[in-house]
Amino acid sequence: MSFEVLEVFDRVRADKVLHDQCSELSRNQVQRLFDEGLVWHDNEAINKSQRLSTGDIIYYSIPPLKKLVLEPVEIALDILYEDEHIAVINKATGMVVHPGNGTVEPTLVHALLYHCRDSLSGIGGVERPGIVHRLDKNTSGAIIIAKADAAYIELSRMFEKRELKKIYLAVVSGVPNLLSGTVKLPIGRHHVNRIKMSVSHHGRYAHTDWQREEVFGDRAALLKIRIHTGRTHQIRVHLAHIGHSLVGDTLYGYKAKDSDSPSIPRVLLHASELLFNHPITKKLIKIEAPMPDDFLAVLNDFREKFSS
Repeated sequence: MSFEVLEVFDRVRADKVLHDQCSELSRNQVQRLFDEGLVWHDNEAINKSQRLSTGDIIYYSIPPLKKLVLEPVEIALDILYEDEHIAVINKATGMVVHPGNGTVEPTLVHALLYHCRDSLSGIGGVERPGIVHRLDKNTSGAIIIAKADAAYIELSRMFEKRELKKIYLAVVSGVPNLLSGTVKLPIGRHHVNRIKMSVSHHGRYAHTDWQREEVFGDRAALLKIRIHTGRTHQIRVHLAHIGHSLVGDTLYGYKAKDSDSPSIPRVLLHASELLFNHPITKKLIKIEAPMPDDFLAVLNDFREKFSS
């Protein structure tokens, strides 16, 4: 397939031009095409950061989907919403969203392949069918799945344009002095520890709002958090940066105390609410994912031990 670069995209990056001029392609698809050398100009594969000029003729090729090699696995799913286009799952703590390097246990994708059978968008790729966003392994809560290609493309656009409202609950160490606050600091890969992220001037813009919901003496607080961007470990990095690491998050500075360490099962972060317009029907949908038992158990323990 081919297209001519419009004047409005003169001297714009190739990946942005391809995404904006070819609306049938999701952002993830565009990145994969460049990674696999499937975008050309003047008979040569081009880099995604190359600047294009008005009138350039760009060719691209979408390879057929590879045959899925993952096997469906029957795993119980807590389904919060489902129709022929999308599903919203209350992901369990400890479940990996999709296979990756070193993943050996069944993932959410394996469970979806069993639940959805043949009705799952393949645009996400062989290992990530239907997956338009993700939650960390130990983060519980609401995650949207695309069952149809049209829904996948529109959801990808909505996430890119920040049109979904995402609310989390987190238990943090210490109690913020303010009732609410905002953190707008860029996040990038940590310069030493490559499995961590950090606030960095070389990172990407990130915006987190938080407000206090409940306090447990001076030991900890329950926060309601809204993220306007979706950077890796965003909530964990931003809250640690302002001095309130998430309880259980030893990677970002949490230090357990003898009084509470036996009751902390994981990083205490839960994706509790989603508010968005349905990608196909445009109907406003509000999803609430109830707190899992392990999260509630810590809250009740903290209430008993630390609340006055």
